[in-house]
Amino acid sequence: MKYSDQIGQWLVEMGYSTCFFVGGGHCMHLVESLSRKLRGIPVVHEVAAGIAAEYFNVIADGKQRALALVTSGPGLTNAVTAIAGAWLEGRELLVLGGQVKTADLSHGQIRQRGLQELCGSEIVAPITVRSTSLRNPVDKSEFVRLTQTEPMKRKGPVFLEIPLDIQGCPFESKESEIIADHQSRNLTIEESLHLDQIMDELKKSSRPVLLIGGGVERNVAYELAEQGRFQNIPVMTTYNGADRVDSRLPTYFGRPNTWGMRYSNLLLQQADLVIAFGASLGLQQTGFNWPEFVPHGKVIHINFDPSETAKEYPMIAMALNIDANKALRHMLESDHGDYSNWLAYCNEVKAALPLSEKCNKTDPGYISPYDFFLQLSEVCQEDDIFIPCSSGGAFTVSYQTFQQKKGQFMVSNKGLASMGYGLSGTIGAALAGRGKRTVLVEGDGGFARNLQELGTVAVNDLNLKIFVFDDQGYASIRMTQSNYFGGRYVGCDTKTGLGLPNLDKLFDVWGIPCLRLKPGFTEDPEFQSRFQSTGPHAFIVPIDPTQTYFPKINSRITPEGTMVSNPLHEMSPAIDDETRRKVMKYL
Repeated sequence: MKYSDQIGQWLVEMGYSTCFFVGGGHCMHLVESLSRKLRGIPVVHEVAAGIAAEYFNVIADGKQRALALVTSGPGLTNAVTAIAGAWLEGRELLVLGGQVKTADLSHGQIRQRGLQELCGSEIVAPITVRSTSLRNPVDKSEFVRLTQTEPMKRKGPVFLEIPLDIQGCPFESKESEIIADHQSRNLTIEESLHLDQIMDELKKSSRPVLLIGGGVERNVAYELAEQGRFQNIPVMTTYNGADRVDSRLPTYFGRPNTWGMRYSNLLLQQADLVIAFGASLGLQQTGFNWPEFVPHGKVIHINFDPSETAKEYPMIAMALNIDANKALRHMLESDHGDYSNWLAYCNEVKAALPLSEKCNKTDPGYISPYDFFLQLSEVCQEDDIFIPCSSGGAFTVSYQTFQQKKGQFMVSNKGLASMGYGLSGTIGAALAGRGKRTVLVEGDGGFARNLQELGTVAVNDLNLKIFVFDDQGYASIRMTQSNYFGGRYVGCDTKTGLGLPNLDKLFDVWGIPCLRLKPGFTEDPEFQSRFQSTGPHAFIVPIDPTQTYFPKINSRITPEGTMVSNPLHEMSPAIDDETRRKVMKYL
């Protein structure tokens, strides 16, 4: 059969069900063939194809798979941002790229020979786990190898470039079935002994914290919670691990981060032992002042990726490069100690520090973003998919205040922290969710980056509820210019020349109903009716352009021009002396 037809059949056997794509002359055989084998979702811009496929794979959780298909030249360069995001987050993303005919390749001798010719495999090689450009058809086993991450290695994007003449050439397969995925191995005796050592450290501690990262699978965390394994020990999550633990769990104490919950940061910093499972412990997690991360305790880092545990920060007492899921199961099989006094103190600190702080300024007629997410948490149900955007005020506040429920997915791409991820990711999530209500919250600046994909939402009649923060610009950039440059605003809002759309008119172009919210919106029958309905609906959230965003970790610029940050427990604004004595007992 035609080689592109054979590729389509192999992809089906590998579990792929969906292809996000933008058609092009140099991928035309693949477009035609894959449309016969997979559900094809055309998007307006290639970056949306990659982002949608990434989020689809997170939500589908191995039950089905999606890929992105792009053409050569600008098709590939448009998708680079999505490839970079999947690389930083360690997420599965297969991108197939078209290319000019092999006879038209320049082979680096000149800049370009074929029309739209660029060597895509070389462009994305540094941000993929494997990047290949075919020169001849390969058989099934080699195709599977080229399009998968290596067994027992960290996931990430894979790029395979296929010239046009190879796509269309005749091919006869001599293999009958796909090689089975490599099964993960059991713990070795040495690994079990190391975990027993960590268990001994846990039993000796008096103020421990378990930090659950994205490397811990949802079903594992849910199962351990149902078995009562978390009932006697404080549990926190990273951003990527946010949907592993129900916020209503009595021993759950939030998400510490540079933009974390204040009580979470304070408690983490007062721990005498922090065991991080499947977390990278990057600078956002530890604070940029990482030498003061957990200043009076030990940090044990359990992560599959040895490069993460080998980096210079934070200072760790022990590292173990094994599957975080197996480690967590093994350690929680037995009793780990009595931490009732520590838990009582954690609850005192949590009760003393509300998530929506009175220090924030919100002018009349606007909705406080902190109150908004707390209210949205209440109306969202356990089977909803929640997609916060990946940068800006709407992103940081969502992780500081949203109260997730067991069963909900909560997905973003905070590693790249690119504006514009929200809508494209929500499309992929909604399609993987097969009709589940999918809720997006994004700022107006980020939303403008990929608003063209509203057409994809409308034509597929996706069950999306889109909330756009209307603060007339880039809130985080405006805040930076206010804090560090005396309020000299440059290109950050409509007043300084940023051309953002009129949100009240925008959605009507695609026939998507839109409602501008008011304070107390959850009590509005019109909102309730639209939020409970199926199909796409947009909601504009009026946010004060001068809204303040506290608490946060402040930094200062030194005379040498470098930035110096406060440690995690010193968030701004400072709390009063009486509260400080109450919530900083061990600092």
